[in-house]
Amino acid sequence: RDALLGYDHLDWDIATSARPEQVRRMFKRTVPVGIEFGTIGVLDPDGVLHEVTTFRRDVRTDGRHAVVEFGVSLDDDLARRDYTINAIAYSPSRGELRDPFDGRQDLQRGIVRAVGDPAARMREDRLRALRGIRFAARFGFDLDPATWTAITDTAPHLGQLSAERVKQEIEKTLDQVRSPSTAFARWRASGAFASLIPLLGAVPVERFTVIDHLPRPGARRRPARHLLRLGALFAGMPVADVRATLRQLRFSNADVSAVSRLAAGWLAVGADIGAALRAPRPPEDARIRRWAATIGRTQWTLVMRLADAAWASERARGLAAPSAAAVHSLYRRGVRIAFNDPVELADLAVDGDDLRVAGVPAGPALGKVLARLLDIVVDDPSKNQRDILLEIVRREGS
Repeated sequence: RDALLGYDHLDWDIATSARPEQVRRMFKRTVPVGIEFGTIGVLDPDGVLHEVTTFRRDVRTDGRHAVVEFGVSLDDDLARRDYTINAIAYSPSRGELRDPFDGRQDLQRGIVRAVGDPAARMREDRLRALRGIRFAARFGFDLDPATWTAITDTAPHLGQLSAERVKQEIEKTLDQVRSPSTAFARWRASGAFASLIPLLGAVPVERFTVIDHLPRPGARRRPARHLLRLGALFAGMPVADVRATLRQLRFSNADVSAVSRLAAGWLAVGADIGAALRAPRPPEDARIRRWAATIGRTQWTLVMRLADAAWASERARGLAAPSAAAVHSLYRRGVRIAFNDPVELADLAVDGDDLRVAGVPAGPALGKVLARLLDIVVDDPSKNQRDILLEIVRREGS
């Protein structure tokens, strides 16, 4: 498929009539990555893994798992594939292209079409519905009407899928698709979100376009880009709901924490930053320090990149939004301020020990005093001096 589309850096899957045990005898270094399904990983001299799968057909399936049998023909093997554009085989030694379901024609037409009976293909593996949506979005293709009908019909049954498979499909969409909003709009329209992620089931489709204005992680899978796109998918949602949903989808604790912090930061300051950038004059430094203090200095760049994408999305839809120049100017000012001015408790010129010596009792009272001092120095960094802060403590405590 990708070779016919002219894509570089191809990942070739190898199909053979040889049974798994024969493949293992033929090569020195193998890994049984999915031997029950006929797949053996073969390591080449450079240590690169190649998946070699025996021709097979499904004996029975429950929509998640299949029992397969070997000893069938290549055409039988291709007949069990999901979409015609994925049911194409090439023999380098023979120079022969096998395409029994007109996948090449569908590539030329820009169509994602199920092999054979679309409803049967979806019943065999419910994940195919989400894969079909991703392929269409990735290549800018249309979905064949009968295939789309089968996808919408299978949506109520997507709950059969494991959380890990759903998570993987979301991540592939975020990483591989230039404009994920087209895929997620179809998730919503088909009922996939309603079945799998109710939190996103009623989100207006234009909200998904924010992701389109964030750079793709690409083949190198840049973590910050990936987390920004994932965060944009949930931006504006209640933080507790975002955290619960990500956990249900089996995201790592690190990802749950990072996306939740981004969602919380956007909810806390996004609207106020937008209002400030729509005002006649740029925001004062103290206001920027306040934003950085609210979300934490390390979140400033992430929140502003999300803001930039959100307002780019609004401008693309013809809405009034802060200009890119104004956003970038604030981004640079904010980086300088957040990483040079006092915006966190650790930046204070005094600590808890200093306050206890000054007579502030340990416990909640001490925390309140520290928070009060931070509030003061955020407004006026020149007051972040030990003597000045202790004098404030003595004066306000007397």
